[in-house]
Amino acid sequence: MGGINYSVHPLFFAVGLYYALTGRIFIFLVYSVTALIHETGHALVAEKSGYKLNKITLTPFGAIAKGNIEGLKFYDEFKIAAAGPAVNLATGLLFVAVWWIFPEAYAFTDIAAEANFAIALINLIPAYPLDGGRILSALLSVKLGERRAYIVCKIMGIAFGGVLIVGFVFTIFSEPNISLLIFGLFVLLGALSREKEFKYIRIFSQPTEESLMRGLPIKKQAVSKNITLKALARMTDVKALNEIEVYSGATLIRKLGQKELTEILKRGDIYSKLEKYV
Repeated sequence: MGGINYSVHPLFFAVGLYYALTGRIFIFLVYSVTALIHETGHALVAEKSGYKLNKITLTPFGAIAKGNIEGLKFYDEFKIAAAGPAVNLATGLLFVAVWWIFPEAYAFTDIAAEANFAIALINLIPAYPLDGGRILSALLSVKLGERRAYIVCKIMGIAFGGVLIVGFVFTIFSEPNISLLIFGLFVLLGALSREKEFKYIRIFSQPTEESLMRGLPIKKQAVSKNITLKALARMTDVKALNEIEVYSGATLIRKLGQKELTEILKRGDIYSKLEKYV
């Protein structure tokens, strides 16, 4: 399984400097860490579902996860998109529970709790490319089809981004709200983008020369030919050499070594049954 590539957008430092000069660098950093927690929620559920986030970029308006795969089913899209806000809500509630037991901790953790609740609620707004827009797209795709649902959520994202930017214009006459402008541009540009980001790559295990030099255990498993590649991917151990025995009923029909298993998981439809490839 390949690792996640982390990167930082150049504007992150520019906006960070702005917050530092205005005495709000601590808040900026707390929200940035909270955004990474949010993406971790997506990553964990994606991996459990048989996918893997390919790249996470830290930006002035949060963190963005990217990858690319076609044919992601709506129920996987739904639960992966919902995972980020769910983790933030759980983290925020954890801080509230800590306050209940240790009230003195409130003064040190109130901003962290606020950041988690804020990021969770903002991301649930039903406008693409926010998580709420992706959840709505997954739900609408059942009735409208993927393409129409995607267009509807794109339009909502453009409208919402436009409203945020107009809101920023009004703040110019009192106290300019740069955060409103940045967030508005993020939503607007994300909705206008032709790329359908926030997808996932399939998980597959391939040992490296370095890991083999250290030595790897061999993990043997028996599976039915009717198992899906998605379920098979979850079973593979990335810290071992995998050997899979494929059965039809009680009859052994094929043995798969690490190389064969990797090739099947790389080229196969993750929702297909293993029998299609053996």
